[in-house]
Amino acid sequence: MHYTLHAAPGSCSFAPHIVMEEIGRPYSLALMSPGHPEAKTDEFHRLNPKGRIPVLIADNFTLTEAPAILFHLGLTNPDARLLGADAENIIRSIEWFNWLSSAVHAVAVRMIWRADFFLPDQSMYEPLVHKGKEHLASAFALIESKLTDRDWAVGESYSVVDPYLLVFYRWGNRMAVDMRNTYPAWTSHARRLEERAAVQRALTQEGISLWE
Repeated sequence: MHYTLHAAPGSCSFAPHIVMEEIGRPYSLALMSPGHPEAKTDEFHRLNPKGRIPVLIADNFTLTEAPAILFHLGLTNPDARLLGADAENIIRSIEWFNWLSSAVHAVAVRMIWRADFFLPDQSMYEPLVHKGKEHLASAFALIESKLTDRDWAVGESYSVVDPYLLVFYRWGNRMAVDMRNTYPAWTSHARRLEERAAVQRALTQEGISLWE
């Protein structure tokens, strides 16, 4: 099966992009512009009516939502050992995915970066953004506590959850959060990922940095 991953630089599709590089299977990267305005086109909506990236496609196969794509890639490529085989690791991976994609991404991050999604009047954005930053700080503090005294998010090994966490770490830097000083355990985690060849390839292909 030859995959095509529809992605945009630095978006949540960065995590599936890393995992595609990790598993080493042939794939094509359909990279949109920064901000992915192409996702609003009729052509893309025929591919994914949600108008969202990432999208992973192959012959007679289309899959959307970053957590689902990450889970699929981990599950269908057992030799890469990116998804624990025991029930505990699988359950913990789902726990991370559900929380990060909902409370952190769809709520806190969107309140900060996409206040227009919630409110029609720009004059009302400021208190919403402020509240979003409070939610984000609470979520980031919890991530820091979960990564303290451990190398990886789930079990004892690198998994599909770790690149997903890297997306949010990078977004924190983009939001001018002092990630290095405020979240030292998470920063160490990000540096461990940065050392991986797959992460370096994905960064180069997308033309982005973890730290800017």
